[in-house]
Amino acid sequence: MTGDSKLQKNLTLFDVYAISTGAMFSSGFFLLPGIAYAQAGPAVVLAYLLAGIAVLPAMLSKAELATAMPRAGGTYYFLDRALGPLVGTVGGLGAWLALVLKSAFALVGLGAYLGLFFDVPIRPVAVGLTLLFLAFNLFGAKETSGLQRVLVSALVGILILFVIEGLLSLGETGIDVREERFTPFMPHGTLGLLSTVGLVFVSYAGLTKVASVAEEVQNPDRNLPLGMILSLVTATLIYVLGVAVMVAVLEPESLAVDLTPVASAADVVMHWLPGRTELWLIVIAAFAAFASTANAGIMSASRFMLAMGRDHLITDRFARIGRFKTPTWGVLLTSLATIAAVLLLDVEGLAKLASAFMLLLFALINLAVIVMRESEIEAYDPGFKSPLYPWMQIAGFLIPIWLILEMGWLALGFTAGVIGVSTLWYFLYAHHRLVREGAIYHVFARLGRQKFEGLDRELRQILKEKGLRQAEPFDELVAHASVEDVAAPIAFDELVSRASSRLSGVLGVKREELENRFLAGTKIGMTPVSRGTALPHLRLPNLEKAQLLMARCAPGVEMEGSGVSAQAIEAAEPIQAVFFLISPEGNPGEHLRMLARIASRVDDDGFLEEWLTARDEQDLKEALVHDDRLCSLTILAEGPTADMVGIPLREAPFHDGTLVALVSRRTGVLVPTGSTILEEGDRLTILGGPAALERIRDRFGAN
Repeated sequence: MTGDSKLQKNLTLFDVYAISTGAMFSSGFFLLPGIAYAQAGPAVVLAYLLAGIAVLPAMLSKAELATAMPRAGGTYYFLDRALGPLVGTVGGLGAWLALVLKSAFALVGLGAYLGLFFDVPIRPVAVGLTLLFLAFNLFGAKETSGLQRVLVSALVGILILFVIEGLLSLGETGIDVREERFTPFMPHGTLGLLSTVGLVFVSYAGLTKVASVAEEVQNPDRNLPLGMILSLVTATLIYVLGVAVMVAVLEPESLAVDLTPVASAADVVMHWLPGRTELWLIVIAAFAAFASTANAGIMSASRFMLAMGRDHLITDRFARIGRFKTPTWGVLLTSLATIAAVLLLDVEGLAKLASAFMLLLFALINLAVIVMRESEIEAYDPGFKSPLYPWMQIAGFLIPIWLILEMGWLALGFTAGVIGVSTLWYFLYAHHRLVREGAIYHVFARLGRQKFEGLDRELRQILKEKGLRQAEPFDELVAHASVEDVAAPIAFDELVSRASSRLSGVLGVKREELENRFLAGTKIGMTPVSRGTALPHLRLPNLEKAQLLMARCAPGVEMEGSGVSAQAIEAAEPIQAVFFLISPEGNPGEHLRMLARIASRVDDDGFLEEWLTARDEQDLKEALVHDDRLCSLTILAEGPTADMVGIPLREAPFHDGTLVALVSRRTGVLVPTGSTILEEGDRLTILGGPAALERIRDRFGAN
């Protein structure tokens, strides 16, 4: 991605939770319970619970894919990279249309809900709100998510109050809940229950919308799955307990035809509030629910446009990021399409039909996880893995297909129509513009068919952008690394021989084996060469932890005549830094992330200058790990560090969350332990969080 198509990482865990939660509560809670009760009776409570369980496979699968490929576009991107661009086109255009219709339905539903209590024009109100959300989405993800936070906080707070008051009031009303409201529990039998599960399942469909903004999420390996799980728990509890309150306090005949069941139940359980306060609270909650669903829908759908524009499935104009770092064209088109749907279409009917297509996407997402895992692409390295593979995915594929069949021929016809139009678009517009295929070709390769190497390169680039996980010991790897400082020009194969000799003693592996494997990997193009740096690397069995050797050669490494690939020989800059990385064979993901971390640092503009001007081994290591988590401190007999001279490192007055990785003294550089006695003149390399290091700088004057 170029600079004008990159999105900023502004979204926190709370933002993920707010987008995911806000996308679920609208008609599913404020309109649907009465309709569902007419179909299932008191078993509607169980239907909501079963629907929440049924959405688990899709949620877990999408969380896995999103942590492996945190890119804008979510469902589209995952299907495209797993199943190929044809399926990606169908998924992308279909999901975008479904989100537009769902957003329009939420806006019209909001107007209709308000219209039950106030005299307001439904469609003009919906159009006005769309324009408001358009403005927020244009000004930035942070502003959009800020609005989402406010809406969801108000919504969840009011609904929790409603549930608590409802449960507490049951004892006060004198109603025998079991006898009067929940017997018989399933008046329409098992079939009535199962059909109601299909009806209310779409109430949870918004849960995974947040995956479309994964590229903008900070620490996606943690925040995406955790935010989605917290959101599902919140929604399931509020749905199940809230609907149980409605069933318990409303007369069965009234609930079965009630289009505002939350307001009716609140009038019973929150009657202690003065005036019509309970009504206003429910109206506020309904506004927040419908508005957050629409806002999250526009935000998510615009990222589909961005991702498809990047991949040339639609015009490249949609790949551009505007001055506020948002996908301007995607936001505009999505908002205008939403307004057109509000004004021209029966969005309620179409949104219900679009639910069938969303179910198809859920099924394909589970299939995508199976394909990505079975492709055995080493760079597919999700930070979160779905449990119970592949049975979770098989269930997640079959359940939506069954629910689609339960929705009838009209829903099947709509789904088939969307697939047909999207397929036609792919072959008429996009097919001749593409040079990529999905991970499914890697599965075919295991059967002797072709695979698409570009996907592996793309996933490696994603690893590079994601960086290492917090628990991975990159700093420790660098601290313990061997260093070769070569003063004269040297041939690459000779440098490999010298590095192999040093590493063989550490690893207990023959020098010849290491040398041959490094050179063999380089000859077939497996050694990255860029910006004056080469990264020979390999993985070995029976190795406990990774090892690194860093070589500096200011005069340059002679690549010509050493048998390396043409790509390496034709490198534009002389090779002055070579990093030999060896990792355990059983952990390819960590190996690739270590490699990506080095490559990311090498790409920094100031790296090579800092590398070449380093005075000693410690400076070289600091140059590689240099970021806002490192500082240097020299121990002097006078000044703020005087009390540290002659004491063990463990007694040094450093803050928790810091680590002294290296100590440079007259005799050389050492990796210290807690018992290392600090001496005057020692220079300490300290690693830690920005706040902890800032305190050390303030107290001791560290650099």
